[in-house]
Amino acid sequence: MIGNEIDLLKNYPKTKRDLSKRLETKSPEHRKIARQFGKDFFDGTRDTGYGGFHYHERFWKPVVPDLQEHFDLSASSSLLDVGCAKGFMLVDLKKNIPGIKLSGVDISEYAVQTSHPDVKETISLASCDDLPFEDNSFDVVISITTIHNLDYDGCVRSLREIERVAKQKSFITVDAYRDDDERKRMEAWNLTAKTILHVDAWKDMFVEAGYTGDYFWFMP
Repeated sequence: MIGNEIDLLKNYPKTKRDLSKRLETKSPEHRKIARQFGKDFFDGTRDTGYGGFHYHERFWKPVVPDLQEHFDLSASSSLLDVGCAKGFMLVDLKKNIPGIKLSGVDISEYAVQTSHPDVKETISLASCDDLPFEDNSFDVVISITTIHNLDYDGCVRSLREIERVAKQKSFITVDAYRDDDERKRMEAWNLTAKTILHVDAWKDMFVEAGYTGDYFWFMP
């Protein structure tokens, strides 16, 4: 049985998105570059990604208390961030829950190499559909807007991997929509996701994969 639909990122700062401009400037070449998840994606222009990916405590610091409460995190907990990029969420978890055992993986060699110095030693290069850990390695596994960057079968494999390495609980967010308007907004915004589904289709996939963790949706 799948877990609960819950917005654990409700306190993450919201940004105003100009979707019409994004759609006008985005091209297949931009998507191709973005999906390499290299320097151009993180620290290039807005056409190919973030336009500069830097740490600031205003992003994840407000989210940490919600994660801590929901997962009952403490110094004795272990947590894996799948698709951790430069490790910014891990930084604020480390600051606010001293002693917690943290690990992160990302498919981007650039992100791993340029990760935040406070957590760099905890981050390794790996894909979300082939996690280099033993079964039940972590109390909690979190994956934010990551697994949808794979095709459908890759998403299923990723969900099974998250389920496999999570000892107790997990939480993911994925690109999704509930109606045609949200679908059009999602398609206008998306640069990297290969799998964008209706929320009901995602839930069906969770069941197919045997994923029992919690989840929520990203919608621009």
